[in-house]
Amino acid sequence: MNRYDSYKDSGVEWIGEIPKHWINSRLKYVSEIVTGNTPPTKDEDNYEGGEFLWVKPNEINGLIPTNDTKQKLTIKGRSLSRVLPPFSVLVNGIGRIGVFGFSELPVSTNQQINSIVFNDKVDNRYGIFHVSMMKEGFLSNSEKVVVPILNKTKQENLEFILPPISEQQQIVSFLDDKTQKIDFLIQQKERKVKLLKEKTTSLIKHVVTKGINTNGEMKNSGVEWIGDIPRHWKMKKVKYLFEIRKRISGELGYDVLSVTQKGLKVKDIISGKGQVSMDYTKYQIVNKDDFVMNHMDLLTGYVDVSKQLGVTSPDYRVFTLTDEKSNKDYYLSIFQFGYKNKIFYGSGQGSSMLGRWRLPSRPFNEFKFPYPPMKEQQQIVEYLDKQTEEIDTLIQLEQKKIDTLKEYRQSFISEVVTGRIRVCEEDNSLSLNSQIV
Repeated sequence: MNRYDSYKDSGVEWIGEIPKHWINSRLKYVSEIVTGNTPPTKDEDNYEGGEFLWVKPNEINGLIPTNDTKQKLTIKGRSLSRVLPPFSVLVNGIGRIGVFGFSELPVSTNQQINSIVFNDKVDNRYGIFHVSMMKEGFLSNSEKVVVPILNKTKQENLEFILPPISEQQQIVSFLDDKTQKIDFLIQQKERKVKLLKEKTTSLIKHVVTKGINTNGEMKNSGVEWIGDIPRHWKMKKVKYLFEIRKRISGELGYDVLSVTQKGLKVKDIISGKGQVSMDYTKYQIVNKDDFVMNHMDLLTGYVDVSKQLGVTSPDYRVFTLTDEKSNKDYYLSIFQFGYKNKIFYGSGQGSSMLGRWRLPSRPFNEFKFPYPPMKEQQQIVEYLDKQTEEIDTLIQLEQKKIDTLKEYRQSFISEVVTGRIRVCEEDNSLSLNSQIV
């Protein structure tokens, strides 16, 4: 490994030694930190038909540029935002501290993002690579409250390694070449994972709508996204399979609490005398085996089945399988396929741009699903369990390789940015274990 002639202690544990002629600076001396903001959402003129990028934390992608956003600002909305120049580094300052990204275009962000706009002391691309190794610094300087927060002042005082601008440019050229090779391997494996997931989706759709034995006679289901079904199967509307329930916890005197997000992913359970820090008495009771659907916004149609007693937001739809000749896992597969393919989303009403999208009960109840004999439903569930488990094992194997490659890429970037690898000569550090590739 090529190294510089002499080094000095940076005085920062997560940075370590740096070349002696490099400067150990701080972000406030090499950049301006800009906290984003949200133009009033009640005014649709700030968003409807907008063309200007408005970035939220879930849209920042590390070293992959964010050059498009789901929600955009109009000229009016943009005038009320803080516009950042291209190649500013976007850092999540609330919750998932240290998650970062950038855009090759001018952007605005919401208030959860503190962006770093570098001055002429820093090559913008070098700045992006540098920030990629700063997560430990961001985390150690965040406020440890209910939701971790990295405030602007502490971010400004974080250490920043400053080589001469000519060396910064050499580092960028070197890392662009090396990381491109690693990224190519990552992309290959991500494509493989995508194909495996598509295989799972295709398998589920085929089996839940056609059955395991497809040699029998078929008939038209009358529903476009389902297509043909076995002749001996029936079709039934949701309202004849399920019953929508709305049971408010306060009215029923329950003292068991489960905080839920995006369906029924249980985060916490509190039991006892019902004395809790927030008023959950208006939340809906969810019994074991109840279905819960998010019928709002871009998550319209996400469904899960509760594994225990709990509560969920009153805005979610809770419904129970009442048909005794039906298997809940069979219908859960149909619902989840419908969600992935946005079958339910098209029947919603409102404005998805402003977070007011809803799937009303009436169109929900009118959806038609296949209704195979109970024995076949059970066979389908067992078959899908076996087949999807095999595919999931392959996905996990590839995902592990992706994670290993990403860890290697980040470690390599850190070694170069801190000067532990000198970039003036070719380095052989990209020899990868064949098991990773």
